[in-house]
Amino acid sequence: MQLYAVRLFVRQWPEACTFYGDTLGLPERFRNDEIGWAEYDVGGPCFGVERVRPGDTEGEALVGRFVGVSLRVDDIDSVYKSLSDKGVLFVAPPEKQDWGGSLAHFQDPDANVLTLLG
Repeated sequence: MQLYAVRLFVRQWPEACTFYGDTLGLPERFRNDEIGWAEYDVGGPCFGVERVRPGDTEGEALVGRFVGVSLRVDDIDSVYKSLSDKGVLFVAPPEKQDWGGSLAHFQDPDANVLTLLG
C-alpha cells in the first residue's frame, strides 16, 4: 500500500481552491469543479480538497475542525508573516515547542484548522 492523498472537506468550493492554490501557493495537480475534487502538490502524497455535497451530514461533520495536517516550511516566521499579510487567519503566531520545532495553526475559508511546522 501507498498513501495517495490526505483529504480535507469544504463547503465553499471556489474559495477553498483559491485559498489552497493562490493564497498558500500549493501547485494544483488536478481539479474538477463538477465533482468537487482538487489535488495539490505538497511534495509526496497529494493534498486533496473535497466539496461536501448538500445533505451529506457525515461530510458536514468533517468541515470546520482541527484536521491534523501539518505543512512543513523552512522559515516559519517569514511564511507566517507572508500568509498573515494575505489575510490568512492564524490562531496564534508561531510558538516554539519543547521538542525544538515551531508550530502555528491557521484556518481555511471553512474554518478547517491546519498547522505550519517549522
